Amino acid sequence: MEIKVQDLMIRSGVKFGTSGARGLADDMTDFVCYVYTRGFLQHLESVGELEPGGTEVAIAGDLRQSTDRIMQAVRRATADMGYTPVNCGRLPSPAVALYGIVNHIPAIMVTGSHIPADRNGIKFNKSAGEILKADEAGIRRQSVNVEETLFEDAKSFSSPLDEKWILSGVAREMYVRRYLDVFPSDCLADMRIGVYQHSAVGRDIILEIVKGLGAGAVALDRSDTFIPVDTEAIRPEDVELARKWAAEDSYDAIISTDGDSDRPLIADEKGRWLRGDVAGILCAKYLGADSVSTPVSCNSAVEKSGYFHTVSRTRIGSPFVIASMMEASESGAQAVVGYEANGGFLTNSDISLFARTLRALPTRDAVIIHLSIILLASQEGKKLSELIDDLPERYTASDRLKDFPQEESKSILELFDSGDAGKDRTKADDVFGALCGNCRDIDRTDGVRMTFDSDEVVHLRPSGNAPEFRCYNEAATPNRAGELNTACMKILASMKS
Repeated sequence: MEIKVQDLMIRSGVKFGTSGARGLADDMTDFVCYVYTRGFLQHLESVGELEPGGTEVAIAGDLRQSTDRIMQAVRRATADMGYTPVNCGRLPSPAVALYGIVNHIPAIMVTGSHIPADRNGIKFNKSAGEILKADEAGIRRQSVNVEETLFEDAKSFSSPLDEKWILSGVAREMYVRRYLDVFPSDCLADMRIGVYQHSAVGRDIILEIVKGLGAGAVALDRSDTFIPVDTEAIRPEDVELARKWAAEDSYDAIISTDGDSDRPLIADEKGRWLRGDVAGILCAKYLGADSVSTPVSCNSAVEKSGYFHTVSRTRIGSPFVIASMMEASESGAQAVVGYEANGGFLTNSDISLFARTLRALPTRDAVIIHLSIILLASQEGKKLSELIDDLPERYTASDRLKDFPQEESKSILELFDSGDAGKDRTKADDVFGALCGNCRDIDRTDGVRMTFDSDEVVHLRPSGNAPEFRCYNEAATPNRAGELNTACMKILASMKS
């Protein structure tokens, strides 16, 4: 039988987009995962990035219960197309991506990132790194031929392959050495670092790296049950845990990641988690970046700090950040980096550190954030909290309305997009003026971002892959940002029909 990937999206309920394929684990049947994987590899063949004949394809996964089964389906699709699947084991997303980049081969990560345990996903990387928007469209266009007898039932994968799938530790070691071979072995000496392990796939790797650089590292709260830690919407229990650990013991920093260990969490000595877009500024500063690419929703302190020669704003999503970084490199920028609001940090340039070279890694990474911010504080003789205090006083808050039809989201955005700039600002004043004053600018890079004379921001954006409406706010104090976000959410809820 033949099935188009675009049709599979509708038929299965497993959506495909910026983060690859994601959905309920029960919906991610072996058939669905097999077709998505073949669609990805067929696309690479169609654009001349892959030729059949024994080329390796790296495969790794996170610690979810459903990951093993999905990895097997991915493996079978890879082998059936004549490629050699390499089992890189349970590994961070940036680690398997790095392995693919170094070896010039595709890399596939089975992960649902930060989403609940009953869900999962597949993230696809080309030999140069993450798939971009043009690749997404190319994959959707693929038609895949599948034998109807290949799968015994809807959920259980039965592989007829007899050969043993060899587990390779090379990708893991390559990722660890990426840091231990560049940063001095004693650069974290005299530092005490808490590593919140929970169920993050990189929990032992991160502990190994910071210990290898001389830190007194303490493992905290390891879990055998998957915990959906979201670095952009930190759970109240994780906020309380960090404060408790800081009160009970003395740490220079507490670090962690989300489930696939590409998005960082880092807390100061008081146990306060940094927002990802603040962590990104500090990391870029330490690395000496001259060009920074970041989504339009991120904190404007990056411009106001004056640390960087060029700041480019993009639509939300790592493919847009990567495309912007590529443009910066092509224009001659020497130290090109990017980051997202979730804290994921990307490098498009080789970075010189300690007379050594940290290779570019144009995909979200967490460890570079951890090390850079801790070392920036040490370099400047400050605590982490003091680094934050040095930044311009800009604070952000965000929330979302669930079960918000995308048609209604579109109608709200159209209120501020009449084609007449003056009328649009007047409409912004009518809706939000009592909160923020007069609107002076509207940016439509991604959604509608309104900046008011008070220098406060209201940014409205519908989710790209879910019936949700998001609101991002920025203000001069954290309390004001939170108050503004709460008030805006009430306004938006009242606008829902």
